Amino acid sequence: MENQLVWKEEYNIGVDVIDKEHKRLFKIINKLFKFGEEEKKSQWACQEGIKYFKDHAMQHFSEEEEYMQSIGYEGYEVHKSIHEGFRLKTLPALEEELEQTEYSADAVKHFLGVCAGWLIGHTLTEDQAIVGGSVSKWENLLPEEEREAMKKVILQLLYDMFRLESQVISESYGGEKFGRGIYYRLVYGSEQEEEKSEIFLVFEEKLLINTVGKVMGIETNRLDTMLINATRYTARQFVGRLREHLPDAELSEMKEENLLTYEEFKNVFEKNKPQVSLLFDTGEGYFAYCVIAPHLLEKGVGTAIEAENAMTEIEEYLMKREESTKLKILVVDDSLTIQHGMKKLLEEDYEVSLADSGMAAIRSLILDRPDLVLLDYEMPVCDGKQVLEMIRSENMLADIPVIFLTGRTDPESVKKLVSMKPDGYLAKYLKPSEIKKKIDIFFENRK
Repeated sequence: MENQLVWKEEYNIGVDVIDKEHKRLFKIINKLFKFGEEEKKSQWACQEGIKYFKDHAMQHFSEEEEYMQSIGYEGYEVHKSIHEGFRLKTLPALEEELEQTEYSADAVKHFLGVCAGWLIGHTLTEDQAIVGGSVSKWENLLPEEEREAMKKVILQLLYDMFRLESQVISESYGGEKFGRGIYYRLVYGSEQEEEKSEIFLVFEEKLLINTVGKVMGIETNRLDTMLINATRYTARQFVGRLREHLPDAELSEMKEENLLTYEEFKNVFEKNKPQVSLLFDTGEGYFAYCVIAPHLLEKGVGTAIEAENAMTEIEEYLMKREESTKLKILVVDDSLTIQHGMKKLLEEDYEVSLADSGMAAIRSLILDRPDLVLLDYEMPVCDGKQVLEMIRSENMLADIPVIFLTGRTDPESVKKLVSMKPDGYLAKYLKPSEIKKKIDIFFENRK
């Protein structure tokens, strides 16, 4: 069976009533995966199986919330809101898709994939946080009603200012790279130094060229000083209009602005917890709006832009973000050891990005196209075969070369791998120097 969730000891949080229900939910998902492989099963049977999973999930949420209350868990309200989001938004959207397609095989797979991914991620982060095993990334989010109001205003502003019909594609954007981006930081504050609000606007380069650039009559497909300056003032206008709708007028004075490299921007997200972190698809490119408050960037990260240094700072920023000559490699593996081992091995000569699951890989491929994918063949939920099939089925991704990473090189396993027509395969047990050499040769041959 190719689609199976493997229970690991790390999923246990040490609370019997929660751990038992986690295991039960894993078993139900696995039964549904097995069930979905049997084509003759009826729609009614699928409905019953999915209803069974949903009922148990709701019961689990109730028991988990009761336990959190019993121990006085400080993150109870946030954790409960995450449950509510899954129950009131994610599940209804998936169920609507099932009904509209009359429980098609693709819709069932989608339902199971989303639920399985959510279950694993939630268990390893938010549930572990209950007992101090990890820290919730989203414990400092604004209340849901304020986030909803902000989403609506941003969507309207994107239409009013750029005539873009946009949609929210993530309410928990974690700072992932999407294509070539401009990372712009604004700091607002009051007279009290501790009351600061940092706002980050991330624009995909093509979005700026197709909106601000067109308004200015710029016909090239490159960013220049004039376009960056226009973007700065457009972004400040955008934030100003957004803040008119929000109850924090006391933080109305802009204290500082910066243009950040991706590394500087990503560093913020690795060290801090955002209160708002939204990712939008505008149809012309991606746009992210993030708020971290209160927070101060580390000294030396990003130079404040003032009237006297604006031109110099922008020119230096454009020089820093010139296209890298390094080829991009995406490493997809559910093992952190393999991920970081490959990154350390390759990063001197290649630009290396990492993904820990099939779904994360597809998202990375779309947001930041690599020159090669090193793909683990054996992963839970969405394995290498399925990821390769998804890549080959999308016209915009189909020509990206994919090399399987595998721990099996017996004749039968190799025959199975080759039949899927990857661009090659690498045995994980090879010496690092041999793996590096084979990848170098692969790129040399493609030239």
